[in-house]
Amino acid sequence: MTSSVARLTGNDQTSVMSSTVLGLVRASHPEPTAAVTTVAALLAVGIGHPPQGIATVAITVAASQFAVGWTNDLVDADRDALVGRADKPVAAGLVSRRLVAVAAAVAATTTVALALTTNPVAALCATIGLVSALLYDWPLKSTAVSVLPYAISFGALPAFVVLALPGAPAPPVWLVAAAALLGAGAHFANVLPDFADDARTGVRGLPHRLGPAGSRLAAVGLLVAATGTLVLGPPGPPSGVGLATVAAALMITASAWYAGRSAERAGVRPVAAFRAMMLVALIDVVLLVTSGRLV
Repeated sequence: MTSSVARLTGNDQTSVMSSTVLGLVRASHPEPTAAVTTVAALLAVGIGHPPQGIATVAITVAASQFAVGWTNDLVDADRDALVGRADKPVAAGLVSRRLVAVAAAVAATTTVALALTTNPVAALCATIGLVSALLYDWPLKSTAVSVLPYAISFGALPAFVVLALPGAPAPPVWLVAAAALLGAGAHFANVLPDFADDARTGVRGLPHRLGPAGSRLAAVGLLVAATGTLVLGPPGPPSGVGLATVAAALMITASAWYAGRSAERAGVRPVAAFRAMMLVALIDVVLLVTSGRLV
């Protein structure tokens, strides 16, 4: 009997640990974290990082994304609880706020420590991207300049990847500009599913001031502009593949627009725009990787 009780207790402890780990993963915003980390790793491959450099870039960016995601859910916990967001582990009480705060602090520290193993300029760029994203979580999310942290942090991403190369070469201006445009578009796409909840909790960022229609238009325009910058920015005439990528971006964003409107009419969260943004970003990076050396 004692042995059975001990096994049951052990199973309960394992279950609690598994639930906690799952809660931490869900609170980290796993979809964008995986997408941004993949984009950074592919870009590192495309610009010629050795395997160790690719690993350093990927882990640094992943740590940064974890820090930002956990901080976001921690800061928004009360608002998420107010609107009944059962998909948010912190608000739902599935993982403690203290644990998420500690995890976010460890991830942020890891980001800076790993970035410093490259060179000081690259580390500064990675730190700027991290701090900018954290400033979005608080206090800029509810201001008219809420788009700026997205533009700065996304622009800092390829700058860090390029600067982390031996010799710290200057990142191409067109590459940083394209990433900043993509980040700005991501902001509008990311907010679209949360308009109703944000209205109830007093969040008034730039997308909320433009409204759903204006935000959809901004998201589509910025995503297409980002792709166009990647195609037209490098020296020489654009390739056929590049032009096809622009056409694909237009089709994807147009489809996401339609899907988002349909979701709203059906009363479900319109997440198509944000997933379209991640898909366009991955397509853009694949285009860069297959087009030859960038620096």
